[in-house]
Amino acid sequence: MNQRRRARRVGVCAILCALVFRLWAAGLPQALFRRLTEPNTAAFLTYLETGRDVRFSPSLEAFSPDFVESPPAVPAPTETLPSFSDAAAVQLYYALAVEPDVEELLARPLTWQLRGEDPTVLILHTHTTESYTKNGEDYQESASWRTLDPQYNMLSIGQEVARLLQEAGIGVIQDRELNDYPSYNGSYSRARETIQTYLEEYPSIRLVLDLHRDASGGTQGQLRTLAQANGETCAQLMLVLGAKHEAYEDNLSLALKLHAQLEAQSPGIMRPLQLRAARFNQDLFPGALLVEVGAAGNTHQEALLAARQLALAIIALAEGTASD
Repeated sequence: MNQRRRARRVGVCAILCALVFRLWAAGLPQALFRRLTEPNTAAFLTYLETGRDVRFSPSLEAFSPDFVESPPAVPAPTETLPSFSDAAAVQLYYALAVEPDVEELLARPLTWQLRGEDPTVLILHTHTTESYTKNGEDYQESASWRTLDPQYNMLSIGQEVARLLQEAGIGVIQDRELNDYPSYNGSYSRARETIQTYLEEYPSIRLVLDLHRDASGGTQGQLRTLAQANGETCAQLMLVLGAKHEAYEDNLSLALKLHAQLEAQSPGIMRPLQLRAARFNQDLFPGALLVEVGAAGNTHQEALLAARQLALAIIALAEGTASD
């Protein structure tokens, strides 16, 4: 009986020795040791043993005394709100006799919050079918520089702005009605009804963007506006304000800030801000803007690049401005 037990023990020991030898030959112990002494593992084991949060350099031997204590956590700096006080940063073109205090309106604080669960931006297109100069694209025009194709008319420009705003946590509604088709006449009346409906349904709206493209034909062809943004050629932007209503200065205050923000991030992208003897439905809401995204002589791609700059400027103003 004793001999059998001794034989079993010898057999088990021989098997274990053979297994250890095989594992050692396969490099498993060395790999396990390397894993246990990696900087991240070493720091974790030290934390379990001592409660200290340490950081090891990969160039140091594991558990070297020359480690560096992790610095205390530093709160992320609060992003400062933009502020505007230099009236010279904005060029204005007056098509009517008004005398707004541009400096005061520019510096007036903007107290809104565009981010949140509810929609805060409404995008629409009074002249929805406006399009650009073809540059190899294959689509059918309903008239010169106009199309019903949503991939190339103003719906595509609004969709790009909406996409970037939504990615930044800003709730957007884009109205997709063809307000200028089949009849161009009455476009603003139809758009007015649309705006009123959305404002009643969504009291959270703070910004109403009516996106157009400009047009000015002549002997040299259609107007093409050009600027540079991030090293790429893009169309210019222009803000158009209707000043034929009592509350136009509220819209102008916002337009001045957006103009200044756009010019700061992409110098030369803005054409002079125009004040015209009209309403453009901006009398409905103090945060209503008409934006000309390029002109008929621009390509669709140039307009899209400008639309992206417009979205970035709105994102920069999403939490309002600082008071001077």
